[in-house]
Amino acid sequence: MRSTEDLGSSHGWRLQRGVLDDGREVFVKSGDASEVFASEAAGLRWLGEAISVPAVIEAGPDRLVLSWVRQERPGPAAAERFGRALARLHRAGAEGFGAPWPGFIAELPMDNAPCDDWPSFYASRRVLPFARQARLSSSDFAALERAVERFADVAGPAEPPARIHGDLWSGNVLWSGGSGVLIDPAAHGGHRETDLAMLDLFGLPYLDRVLGAYREEFPLAEGWRERVPLHQLHPLLVHVVLFGGGYRDSLMRAVERVLAL
Repeated sequence: MRSTEDLGSSHGWRLQRGVLDDGREVFVKSGDASEVFASEAAGLRWLGEAISVPAVIEAGPDRLVLSWVRQERPGPAAAERFGRALARLHRAGAEGFGAPWPGFIAELPMDNAPCDDWPSFYASRRVLPFARQARLSSSDFAALERAVERFADVAGPAEPPARIHGDLWSGNVLWSGGSGVLIDPAAHGGHRETDLAMLDLFGLPYLDRVLGAYREEFPLAEGWRERVPLHQLHPLLVHVVLFGGGYRDSLMRAVERVLAL
């Protein structure tokens, strides 16, 4: 690289904007050697078969180099294009629930070993492992366990594995080229409602337009709105693990809503 600009840090990684010798602008994430960079690169390449993502230029044990995404302000038309693109991504599918690469969300490892059905995958690979790390009270943990026991009954009609981003909060959608570009995936074969629930959790500009276009492209099963709290259990647990008890009340409200389904 002929020049770099420091962009700060995130989850212990150093972030930089750089210019390569050939003039290409790049984004660089670096830190201690970890499987996280190879995992992110694998997820980006897989998602990139069906939706816009940064190009992976280099993925090493201690850094990841991606093409730079020039951002723009979102608008209704861009939101609708993104909704249709997200639907096509999900429809592209996956070989099973899970992924052939190690899973990470932020710096936290996730088990991507396959399961035969989504409720089992979500319980054993996502919710319960993070519940054990979240330092919940015994009563909170017991309530969450009761919710987990209901997953098979409240998950809605069975669907084939979707190709999902897996950590699709608004900060992982960059607006560029008249649509959304996905970054920082926790990509795997999962349930498509998980990505939509993540967009809803922290909000997204013109989310109603995104969802409307999505549903025109790939209609959702009846009751999907009521299932949003089910799909938010895992990201809320992740936030409890990463940032502490400030997210406990949101988590337990979601647990109560799942128990009421």
